[in-house]
Amino acid sequence: MIAHRNLGLVAAAATLLAAAPLSTIFERWTWLVQAVIAVAAVAAAAALARLGRSPLWAQVLAMLGGLTLALTWLFPSGAELLAVLPTPGTFGHFAELLTGSVDDMRAYGVKVPDTDPLLFVTVLGIGAVAVVVDVLCVGMRRPALAGLPMLAIYSVPVAVYVDSVPPLPFALGAAGFLWLLVTDNVDRVRRFGRRFTGDGRDVDVWEASPLAAAGRRLAVVGLALAVLVPLAVPGMTVGLMNSLNSGVGSGLGGSGLGGAPGRVDLFAALSGELNQSQVTDLVKVTTTEDEPFYLRFGVADDLRADGFRVRGSNGQRATGDLPDPAGGSRPGIERTRHRATVEVSRELNMHFLPFYAEPVNFADLGNNWFYDPNLQVLFSNRDNSRGKKFSFDYVRSTYTPQALRSAQPLPADLPLRRQQTVTPDVPEVRALVAELTQDKRTEYDKVRAIYDYFSEDNGFTYQLSTEEGTSGQQILDFLENKVGYCQQYAAALAWMVRDAGIPARVAFGFTNGNKRAGDTLTLTNRNLHAWTEVYFDQIGWVPFDATPTYGVPGSTRSAWAPDVDAPEQTTPQTGPSNAPDQTDPTAEPDSGPNQFEDGFDPGAAGGPDTPASQTSPWPWLTALGVLTLLVLLAVPALRRLALRRRRGRLTPVARTLDPPDAASATPGQPRVVVDTDPDRARADAHAAWDELIDTLVDYRVRIDPTETPRATADRLARESVGAATEAGTAVRLLGRAEERARYARDPLTGEPLPAALRTVRGALAGQADRRTRLVATALPPSVLGRWRTAVADTSARLVASGSQLRYRLLRFNPRRLIANRTGR
Repeated sequence: MIAHRNLGLVAAAATLLAAAPLSTIFERWTWLVQAVIAVAAVAAAAALARLGRSPLWAQVLAMLGGLTLALTWLFPSGAELLAVLPTPGTFGHFAELLTGSVDDMRAYGVKVPDTDPLLFVTVLGIGAVAVVVDVLCVGMRRPALAGLPMLAIYSVPVAVYVDSVPPLPFALGAAGFLWLLVTDNVDRVRRFGRRFTGDGRDVDVWEASPLAAAGRRLAVVGLALAVLVPLAVPGMTVGLMNSLNSGVGSGLGGSGLGGAPGRVDLFAALSGELNQSQVTDLVKVTTTEDEPFYLRFGVADDLRADGFRVRGSNGQRATGDLPDPAGGSRPGIERTRHRATVEVSRELNMHFLPFYAEPVNFADLGNNWFYDPNLQVLFSNRDNSRGKKFSFDYVRSTYTPQALRSAQPLPADLPLRRQQTVTPDVPEVRALVAELTQDKRTEYDKVRAIYDYFSEDNGFTYQLSTEEGTSGQQILDFLENKVGYCQQYAAALAWMVRDAGIPARVAFGFTNGNKRAGDTLTLTNRNLHAWTEVYFDQIGWVPFDATPTYGVPGSTRSAWAPDVDAPEQTTPQTGPSNAPDQTDPTAEPDSGPNQFEDGFDPGAAGGPDTPASQTSPWPWLTALGVLTLLVLLAVPALRRLALRRRRGRLTPVARTLDPPDAASATPGQPRVVVDTDPDRARADAHAAWDELIDTLVDYRVRIDPTETPRATADRLARESVGAATEAGTAVRLLGRAEERARYARDPLTGEPLPAALRTVRGALAGQADRRTRLVATALPPSVLGRWRTAVADTSARLVASGSQLRYRLLRFNPRRLIANRTGR
């Protein structure tokens, strides 16, 4: 037991060491502290289960229970009992965290902050691996197989760092695995009793064994080669060298992007800092449009207190027919069609592709790419953007202020408006919006009033970092300090437009930049940008860029959203900005690119935390998991029921006789006489006896394999069912039938063995307690024991086969072939 305890602790420590590569993903070490707590809970639960000499399946249940208690304490929902006992609300909270982790994985780039969804899925994964490693090492004594789940943890940073993985975390994980193997082998040697050298000499307990020293040297050399060889092979250190040489930043903006060049953080934060010194070419785009708008690749429309986050995308294959974005004609709106070709460099690595808004079709894209018409993003869950080259047709829409003023307010119960106007409760922002939009009669005039507020005259300036505030609200700090980059301007404008009751979101993409050769634009990480999109009824999403133009290379302005810091540029108007007579009263509202005019918004119907055009899958997955668990739990009981039915089916053999002296027989009608085949009777007696033995095992009645069937039946009649009862007579009948089947020339025939079995089973069930009856019905020990024996036998055969194969391989020596050839 002490050895198992030590091996269990080493398995837990090795799991934590294997998780060391995750340090390259997170900004802080919170995940490690929580993982230590979860793994410690798993190890403690396993140790307690082994103290009670519980079977392996009970140890697994105990470890899963310990992991659940740790997760409940680390990620509470507020509905727990005594802070650690989970309730149905706790598991619902866990499902929300798992759903949120998918959104956070798409929203953040390396390194990621400490968000509850990402921490939860990390701790859950490490805890699950700890359970599997403990089962393999301690329960099954197969420590070598534990390398597979430990390798699963290491595969996470490998998937993130496509080019390379830092060597030090890998070395720590490999050292933990070697520690686990050494501990297991030392335990095996101690149980064997002696330690030997290569020549067979005994070695004292404290004396170093030459064989052990050779093994340690081989392990160190192998580990060193695994770490150093990738550093010496050309082409395998790009990611590592870049991570050492690249700048550090957070977010994206006019001068850089979040993380290393080529990794984009889709999160419009209301505070942060840009610090990028390295310039990297990311995209080359060729278009037939003279002055194109921004190239876009992402949208964030889930507003929280610290900024806008990305919701899950859902759409149709990009290779299919896309909905025509042009729609019907409308006064003041001009739509022109163009074609563009985008070539993404190997440095840009994300699950989105950049394109111009309102695409008509895509070419040269595989089946792994999908287009979401609601979010207007081109995404893939299996592929990435590195090295992709594709072409597409798109529509460029331009608007006059008069056309936007003609847009009517959206109905209050429209799903799009309900979702895209949700804001955190900040009364100061709401009061400022009410002051700015006072006396503004149209939706466009309200947006313009808020848009014009972000001007140099009001004190707003562009800066690569925000300033700390004292309000406790990042939005208030930005509006008070009035310094920041594109993320802050885009997020603040969208927040305030939402407070005015108008749908708004944040879009991500590239500005046009300054590197142009003919029709080709070369876009770098300095051209990454964020801006605001506002939804107008019957028109669609219209872009507004409130970031000061002098801070954004390649910035573009429009007639409906001019540069507010350029006094020489004025918005073309023919009258007061809020005059109702600017609209054409005779103009019929045509159905433009409004996907929601009938009150249906696939992306908004599910709420801000639900992927577009689909409901949450977790209730169905939970129901499927519960159903699967019930089916698995019912398998032993069904197996036991099938055996009982098969054994209780006695088949007599019928023979047809027609004796001539049968006066009572009807003329022409044969007489049927039932006879029993001796072989079948002997098989039925054995089956009935096997069923009796399994019944005794299920009801935990002692069985002595050395007894004869008659002795066993007499003992059961005296001790268990009563000698003078009907059950006592029945059990003696079963014993006599088995005895005759084993030793007599003629077996016992014509006796009601199934009825006798039912009588004995009923008597045993009546004397057993409730727990024994429940276990005998739901999880019959006879079936579980038979399965356990079968698994052990199969494992032993596999081990023996592997040993024979290894022995044959070790005996193979190429020098023998040379010697034989030389002898000839």
